Amino acid sequence: MELHQLQILRELGALGSVTAVAEAMRVTPSAVSQQLAALQRGFRTPLTRKQGRTLVLTAAGEVLATAGADVIDAMAAARSALEDFEHDAAGAVTVSGFHSAGQALFGSLVREVGGAESAPTVHLTDEDVAQSEFPALTAQYDLVLAHRMEHSAPWPSTGIRSLTLVREPLDVAVAASHPLASRRSLSPTDVAGERWVTSRIGYSPDDVLRAIAAVTNRPVQVQHRINDYGAVAAVVAAGRVIGMLPRYTSRTIDDDEIVRLPLRGVNTLRSVDVLARPENLRRSSVQVVIEALQRVMARLTTADPATP
Repeated sequence: MELHQLQILRELGALGSVTAVAEAMRVTPSAVSQQLAALQRGFRTPLTRKQGRTLVLTAAGEVLATAGADVIDAMAAARSALEDFEHDAAGAVTVSGFHSAGQALFGSLVREVGGAESAPTVHLTDEDVAQSEFPALTAQYDLVLAHRMEHSAPWPSTGIRSLTLVREPLDVAVAASHPLASRRSLSPTDVAGERWVTSRIGYSPDDVLRAIAAVTNRPVQVQHRINDYGAVAAVVAAGRVIGMLPRYTSRTIDDDEIVRLPLRGVNTLRSVDVLARPENLRRSSVQVVIEALQRVMARLTTADPATP
């Protein structure tokens, strides 16, 4: 039993297929299958089974994967001890962010990290995925910026750690010429009959619209489904639909032609979190980047006039 075999077993449980594991670990599916077969030879109890055309973990495989995660974490702790001994905080750190977080944070993050005495080398990527798909990205990146509606299921606790950067409301956005623009806040009843531009299904704004429909017992009228908040703001400014925008992470958008209004009566809060594998959080370079993200987000929220 070798460490990389335990890593493959853990990733199979987390990602759900040999192909996904191969992509995440940048090896061939054949190499993944060979390592799983080699690991299986050390145990009488089957660790995997076929489910249709997909290979999944058995109950025994899940037990070993969980125990293996502790072994991987322990090995990472040993490496971290050596890194701390050498005071090396200048390692490479890969960061993935959803689009609005990237637009709001990435530029300031680069400047913030660059000002550190021993600056890590940061590699940035944008990943626009549905909420349920963020945890799997931790197999590819050291840090994953993710969003989660507060009323939804928490992030997985096995093999993943989460740190909240901010609790961010989603505000209703209307054109400055819209009759609702003069209001200080809105209720679900105020907006239920409007036509909307919202996100694709599985993303935060669509979750809020479904809550509006449930509270008012009326179907909402979705005219457009757009994930990019800059495009959403432009469509709202045209005056024919209303939409929803995150309060902090879409503030780079020009607001001259739109008005943002709090929505009362449904929970519009989402949590903007950093997700990571536990072993990555032990690295000094990763901690430097997390601390920089916290400072950047704190400045962003403090600068917002709508922040309580």
